[in-house]
Amino acid sequence: MPPTARRSASPSPWTSADERERERAAKREAVLRTAARFFNEKGYHATSLDDVASALNVTKPTIYHYFANKDEILMECTRRGLNALAQSMRATDQDGFTGAEALEAMMMAHAFEMMDDFGICVARTQDHLLAPESRSQFRALKREIDALIRRTIARGMADGSLQVPDVRIAAFTLGLALNSLGSWFRPDGPMGREETARLTVATLLNGIRSRKP
Repeated sequence: MPPTARRSASPSPWTSADERERERAAKREAVLRTAARFFNEKGYHATSLDDVASALNVTKPTIYHYFANKDEILMECTRRGLNALAQSMRATDQDGFTGAEALEAMMMAHAFEMMDDFGICVARTQDHLLAPESRSQFRALKREIDALIRRTIARGMADGSLQVPDVRIAAFTLGLALNSLGSWFRPDGPMGREETARLTVATLLNGIRSRKP
């Protein structure tokens, strides 16, 4: 009697744990991006989870599968925006450049992040809307970003590539000007992100770059 042929395993109709996790992460990201755009266009209070669910073509209970409520979504949007901003600016904080060169790279990174959905959300969110724990993280990241700008300006003052009357005031002025991109920049406007960032940074730097030979 011939030996029984070994049957090949049939493919499982269930996805693997890794695939399920990737799918969940992608759906969670879609909820955040969509919500951030509604917050930016309509405002936090005027946005409902029904708006977000309808835009994603899902039911509101589906949103609750990923987030407990609208507050949690806002917290995560602002956290994403500030984390991305801080990481981009840390990456430009390197030796081998003059203070002016390092500050220009830092400001370009800042400008680009503030024109992203989550960066715009940061610019338009008042921190009192956040829960105490998130508010604390929000303010801590803002302080780190301010410290990075101050340190880089001070470096430029020391090497002669920058000239400002007061490092603190200069850092506040630059930070506020770059943050304001999240309030007035429009993706469908007459100027794209790259050109907007370049011209904004050039205008700001022109006022503090050293005129010394």
